[in-house]
Amino acid sequence: MTASRAVLAGCGVSVPPLSVDNAAFARVMDTTDEWIRERSGIARRRFVEPGVGSSVLGIEAARAALADAGMEAGEIDYVVCATMTPDHYFPGVATLVQQGLGMAPLPALDIRQQCAGFAYGLQVVDALVRSGVARHVLLVGTDVHSSLMPLSARSWEVLLGHDAGPLDAAEREWNSRFRHLVVLFGDAAGAMVFRAEEESGRGILGAALYGDGGHKEILYVPGAGSARRPFVSPEQIAAAETVPVMHGRHVFKLAVTRMPEATRDLLARHGYGLDDLDLLVMHQANLRINEAAQKALGLPDAKVHHNIHDYGNTTSATLPLCFHEARAAGKAPAGSLVAFTALGAGLHWGAVLLRV
Repeated sequence: MTASRAVLAGCGVSVPPLSVDNAAFARVMDTTDEWIRERSGIARRRFVEPGVGSSVLGIEAARAALADAGMEAGEIDYVVCATMTPDHYFPGVATLVQQGLGMAPLPALDIRQQCAGFAYGLQVVDALVRSGVARHVLLVGTDVHSSLMPLSARSWEVLLGHDAGPLDAAEREWNSRFRHLVVLFGDAAGAMVFRAEEESGRGILGAALYGDGGHKEILYVPGAGSARRPFVSPEQIAAAETVPVMHGRHVFKLAVTRMPEATRDLLARHGYGLDDLDLLVMHQANLRINEAAQKALGLPDAKVHHNIHDYGNTTSATLPLCFHEARAAGKAPAGSLVAFTALGAGLHWGAVLLRV
């Protein structure tokens, strides 16, 4: 019997209409447009309205991907969702996407590898199809980071220009403690639909993914977890223990080495070199990281795509969102060899190879 491979049938995205530029953050904390651009390359990002969870964006992106694939929701036999910002502590997002799309009961899997979530999801899709467990798989990456930002209701009103302000000195000082984090993130979702096809050279070719808890403390949330009793408390919130801790220099150093290494190794495993690669899609966490990784690989601008300036870091949505835009720009026509690479908290990192 000829082996089946997961072939990309369609992709879609969902981005909120509210675009917030860097100048808006200067209203509520000590920062500037220049400071943010210099450190991250970000100019603006999208935020949902209050009450809009990750599942809402995920459903919208899934509908767009199904339409692009020319498929009905009822044809899907497995749903995989990557997110670090589920609507609820439990359940996860996958069953909410299933229900929102009007699907009959089916396997619905949530995975949690933060910024590397979509890359891990691609490997899961590959395994499901190669093993014969599923023939039509929907993969969704969706995150609503605005829900995690430690800003008061009034800070949000001033940030968005609904309140002229100014904030009092204490609240501005509190917000400024987290400027290195909150200016980086945005809300978005991306989705891909895969169908099983007999070996034709197209589809997900393979993955090289890794996890190492030895690097946990460079990017993690100290509180709000089962290691604490209670899980979350007013004291944790007051001490900012529910806000991520990020050691940016360590993250930078690991990202600019691990992502290129994984990409090179994966290409070599499949008999390819960097010259064979048509497009590299990197996790959009920081433009400086991606420029350094691109330089390390010696890839020309025509073979990469960046969109962090418009969306910020949307975690599990960055890879499908970036690929979607690159494809629309003509950078990933049928037959193209595309590598996806990411690094995120955990530490999780790696690369996935796809023939479009």
